Amino acid sequence: MRDVAILAYPGCMGTGLFALADVLMVANHLSAALSPGRPPPFDARIVGVEAGEVVLAGGAMMRVGRLSATPDVLLVPGLEVSGAGQWDEKLAGLRREIALIRRHAARGAEVATVCIGSFLLAEAGLLAGRRATTGWPFALEFSKRYPDVLMEHDAVLVRDGQFSTTGAVTAAFDLATDVVRRTAGDRVAAAAAKFLLIGSPRSSQAPYVDSSLIPAHVPRFAADVNAWLRERMGQAYDLDALARTFNVSSRTLLRRYTKQTGQSPLSWLKRARVAKARRLLEQSRMSLPQVVEAVGYSDVATFSRLFAREVGETPAQYRRRYSGRAVSG
Repeated sequence: MRDVAILAYPGCMGTGLFALADVLMVANHLSAALSPGRPPPFDARIVGVEAGEVVLAGGAMMRVGRLSATPDVLLVPGLEVSGAGQWDEKLAGLRREIALIRRHAARGAEVATVCIGSFLLAEAGLLAGRRATTGWPFALEFSKRYPDVLMEHDAVLVRDGQFSTTGAVTAAFDLATDVVRRTAGDRVAAAAAKFLLIGSPRSSQAPYVDSSLIPAHVPRFAADVNAWLRERMGQAYDLDALARTFNVSSRTLLRRYTKQTGQSPLSWLKRARVAKARRLLEQSRMSLPQVVEAVGYSDVATFSRLFAREVGETPAQYRRRYSGRAVSG
């Protein structure tokens, strides 16, 4: 039996908190049904830094006990952040939780977190040099704050050593299912997924990314570079011409831009082209060759490979999923 503590803290997302608890509870029930007499795989409980009431995101309140002994597994739900510029304030208010995570990790606990909970692990210094992910709207902010963490922007779940991080809030179900699978086995995990109507494990956040929902604040230099690239989206990428426009060397341009955005200009341009193609696939009746030409590519196959790599599915699959319109050619 694995001792699992689920950390409730002020402002944490109730969906993630209770998804983790409920999946583990159901796994215990199903394990007993599938293997009568077998001890339950989990002793799971919701805890806090101290005993008392915790106000969750949205104002719901719950009473928790204090986490004292180090658990086998510490699960950390995500944090509510409603806008840019709140990170310092939010994280400063969770110093005790961050210290608790650091302390129990040092004692050998496996630590796994949902969505923005990855910021708490990074603040605790646990992810330096490791692979991690977080909710897609916050990945660039994460990379700027913690450049020593190897951010896998599109991943739904990343496990590196004793630490696991996931994408947005509902990835709590992916995380909980992964914990069940590694503890109770594939049979119990599959049964729990069926019982709870949890789909097949998701490997990528890319199909869900909507760049219009990402906080739009971009430093002036990077914003000007983006505007220049956007105006010339139909042209071939030319780093030297871009650098000459801003009167800097190519190396300086790459360094400044990457420092401000966490990615290269070419990476931004590829994502911008894919984002425009997604809008056209969703909202227009343009054929795929017309869409490809509109975003600056001449070869449908080449762009389709880029699109599939960025989004996780082909343009045709994406159009079928997000648009009821038929392709016109």
